[in-house]
Amino acid sequence: MVELITTFVGILFLVSILIFLIARYKRCPSDKILVIYGKTGKGSAKCLAGGAAFVWPIIQGYEYLDLSPISIDVDLKGALSKQNIRVNVPSRFTVAISNEEGTMLNAAERLLGKTTESIRDIAKDIIFGQLRLVVATMDIEEINSDRDKFLSNVSQNVGAELRKIGLTLINVNVTDIQDESGYIEALGKEAAAKAINDAKQSVAQKNRDGSIGEALALKDERIQVSSAEADAKIGEATA
Repeated sequence: MVELITTFVGILFLVSILIFLIARYKRCPSDKILVIYGKTGKGSAKCLAGGAAFVWPIIQGYEYLDLSPISIDVDLKGALSKQNIRVNVPSRFTVAISNEEGTMLNAAERLLGKTTESIRDIAKDIIFGQLRLVVATMDIEEINSDRDKFLSNVSQNVGAELRKIGLTLINVNVTDIQDESGYIEALGKEAAAKAINDAKQSVAQKNRDGSIGEALALKDERIQVSSAEADAKIGEATA
């Protein structure tokens, strides 16, 4: 009987150990980062994007970082351009916690335990500052007409700063660019007037080319008729 009880206790102990080990084996979903902190042997934290890992009790803890995209509306107003003209740049940025090897640790150190709203606020402050810096380095004409260059500069500046806190920039969408002095509107009117003037000149040139071509065709026709009549008279005279 004693042996039976001892065997039962032993089996129960082994099952308990097995359940405990399974419970401490943590899987990481594809839309999250598993952050193991405490005694990891690799600095302050160990980050896993996918896969699974064993988390030791007492000496280690764990949390997840969500990789879901975060949308941030940035209504930048009165930013000074290179020409000291104030512009409004309403835009929308999409960011997310990065799953790149080096940047994940930054996220673990700076964003772990923070809510999505807190992360949004931190990123928004960075974006505001970098967006102002980019506007300050460009002329209004560049910002307005060379949108690809403007967005590229914004992406480079903002992306570099976001990586320092563990975020990655997914997308930038500038909805509109306006200035308080009406400079951009004046540029648009000037461009429209130039386009209309160029079109009128093109039409006039084509009309001139058409008239000249018609006159030359009539001249050739008269020459050919005169030549034919002269040949006919010569033929009659020699007949």
